Amino acid sequence: MKKAIPKFRSEEVERSFWATADSTQYIDWPEGKARKFVQLKPSVRTISLRLPVSMIEDLKLLANKRDVPYQSLLKVFLAERLAQERRPFRGMHK
Repeated sequence: MKKAIPKFRSEEVERSFWATADSTQYIDWPEGKARKFVQLKPSVRTISLRLPVSMIEDLKLLANKRDVPYQSLLKVFLAERLAQERRPFRGMHK
């Protein structure tokens, strides 16, 4: 019998709990099913980022051509690059 998952007073407390807990004591992973949480909003954090004015202007021009806000385009560019960096290096031979 698995342990009951505790109720958490905040996302931060839950994150801390799962960082150290053995999830196999709470969840029967072999019986699990993949689910999509279509209404789940990702956690966001506002940051301050200093960029050269010319870079911002270039970003605004590109965004205008695509008819999207430049902040949204910047997020797309970052997401694409992060995905690229997470892929294994293809040029490496064993």
